[in-house]
This record gives sequence, structure tokens and C-alpha cells, in this order.
Amino acid sequence: MLQQLTINSNTYHGFSLEDAVKGASKAGFKQIELAAVKDHTAHVLPDMSPEQLNEIKTLLREYGMKCVGIGAHSNVMNEEGITNLLKSIDLAMEFDCRFVITATGDAHNDTDVIEDEAILARNLEPIIEKCEKLNKVLVLETHGNNYATGSSLKKLAQSLNNRVKINYDTANVIFHGNTLPYEDLEASVDCVEFIHLKDKAGAYNEWNFPAIGDGNLDFPRLFETLKKADYKGPISVEIEFTSAGPANLEEVNNSVVKSYNYLSTIIGS
Repeated sequence: MLQQLTINSNTYHGFSLEDAVKGASKAGFKQIELAAVKDHTAHVLPDMSPEQLNEIKTLLREYGMKCVGIGAHSNVMNEEGITNLLKSIDLAMEFDCRFVITATGDAHNDTDVIEDEAILARNLEPIIEKCEKLNKVLVLETHGNNYATGSSLKKLAQSLNNRVKINYDTANVIFHGNTLPYEDLEASVDCVEFIHLKDKAGAYNEWNFPAIGDGNLDFPRLFETLKKADYKGPISVEIEFTSAGPANLEEVNNSVVKSYNYLSTIIGS
């Protein structure tokens, strides 16, 4: 499963994409999920010029890094979010990757309450149609105010379309859903096609996501579930530190190296 490891460029929030590619490549990563969240981590965006997009492609080629997903968190309960997600599918075409990642609400401080799932389904219709047309997969993340667990997202995905799957975030289910990931992942893994591998320290509702292996999660147990399910999708490592953020780029790079080395010891090839 080592070849499935991916760096989520949101790990380098506050730093450049070049910093992310260089640091992750040096650590051993060969795949990347490009963060495409305006006003947060905008390493790639739909409104970038062809020249800017080509510069990113050149950077990835230079470091032997393949893009496997566009992290395009959009609030699909409003028109702006729907439009952004539709344009982000074009980014997936541009970078020749299969997955477009989003939650259902805002990327941060999600307060929307989805009382009528039919509205959500209707909002997702044009997105799903475009994914079908372009052979992309929309993966909804365990995140936010409405679908914080794999079990809840599995029910939603199965009610929608085979193009909709789960991006299982191993720490978000704790932070947003007050649920440990072990049994929840087992219950939903047959619908999971993307993983945000994130550790969790501190109280359930504390923003504390350290290097993989430095927190409280039992990763050997999680990987046992993935192996039993013959999981073949990307495993995107995301480190979000504490609310204070990392001290500097060196701390980020060291955490990325530490995470890759730890994962190498527990999952092998």
C-alpha cells in the first residue's frame, strides 16, 4: 500500500505549492492531492491561466509527482459552490486525475443544516452528470455539520449515483462527528474510494492533527480494515497541526518526513 500514499498539499497551508512538492518529494511521496480551496489553500484554482497551470504541471514533472485528486471543497448548498465544483472537474481533466474531493458545506465553520436531502441531491445533479461525462469520481468527505461519519455518507452516496463515493477522513470523524473511526470505517469501507489519513491528539473537539503516528489513532488497526477490503485508492496524508499552526516550513517538512517514515514501517510495500 506504500505506492498509494499521497501528500495532501493542504498540509502546506500558508506555504507555496513549490514548498509542498519539494518537501513531500524529498520525504518519499510520489503522488499529490492538489488543494484548490479559494481563500484557504489555493495551490491550484479553476480561474488560473493556462500559463499558470502549465507551470504547476512542469513543477510536478520535475519532482516526479503525479496528481491524483483535486481538493476542491465547495459549499454545494449555494450557487457559488456548485459553480466552483463544476469548474474544479475541469481541473481534474487538466491534471489527468480521477477524483474531485469536496464536503457538502463550507470548508471551515460549516453551519448549514441540511434538512431536505432532496435539495442537496438536486444541487449535485449537474456535478454528477459532468463527472459521468468526463469519467471522474466525486468523493464526499467526512466533514462538517451534516455528514461527519462514513456511515452517514454511505447512505447519502448510495442514494445518489455510482459516481459518488466517500473520502474518509480518519480524524474528521472524531473532530466533527464525535466518533472513533474504527467501526465506522469498517461499516462504510465498501463505499470509500479516497482516504484523508490524519492523526488526532487532544480532546475530540480540539484542533490538533499532528504528524501521523504522533497522535492517538491506531493506524495498524485502520490499515487492517483497508487491507481486508482490498482498498486500492489514494491514501492522502494530511497534517493540520494545532490552531496555532506550524512554526515554520521546517516543522512542516519534518512532520511530513516523520509521517512517511512511520507509515513505511507499518504498511510496508
